[in-house]
Amino acid sequence: MKTELTFDDTTGLIAAWSAELSLQRETLIKLDQAVGDGDLGITMQKAFHAAQQIQPEQEKGVAHYLIQCGFAMAKAAPSTMGTLMATGFMRGGKALVPELMTLSTADLATFFSAFTQGIAERGKARPGEKTVLDVLLPASDALAQETAAGAPLGRAAEAAQAAAMAGLAATRTMFPRHGKAAVFADSSAGKEDPGATVALILFNVLSRYVNK
Repeated sequence: MKTELTFDDTTGLIAAWSAELSLQRETLIKLDQAVGDGDLGITMQKAFHAAQQIQPEQEKGVAHYLIQCGFAMAKAAPSTMGTLMATGFMRGGKALVPELMTLSTADLATFFSAFTQGIAERGKARPGEKTVLDVLLPASDALAQETAAGAPLGRAAEAAQAAAMAGLAATRTMFPRHGKAAVFADSSAGKEDPGATVALILFNVLSRYVNK
């Protein structure tokens, strides 16, 4: 079980996210086909693969690395969801102390809070509109609350994962108001939001990664 994320741990987490999103590519495509273009799985695979492939400049710190991940994502996957993920990484990285070489539980909470805020502002979405925010907001809030309570990294990540799972389940009863999902609103009834599913994958992998 990890108590913090070193620079190498952080690059390893990006690699773990990339691997899992590659595995989930077809699942995400099928989910997205019901409410959109069906390219979500491809987009996320491209975005996180690009982030994994950048050459880390360890001497510049974790924050710089995460910002560079965002730039790589923006270039490799300039679609709606790719742009949102890129924005999240760039905003999250910029919220961290520049010279950090490790991420504490509090640092991770800071990252995900800014990550979520950046996506909310870029996507102009609100809670309850059946978007990625309906997982990101409760998960990042849970991470912040556990951090404030002094929880170790593993427990905080588990709480974020549980909140993410509940958030995704709640999207089944929501009505989409953004993008092509809004056009295909009837088709999305009773289904979990594809973008929110991506967010759950991120927190599933995070919890597994820090608790192994």
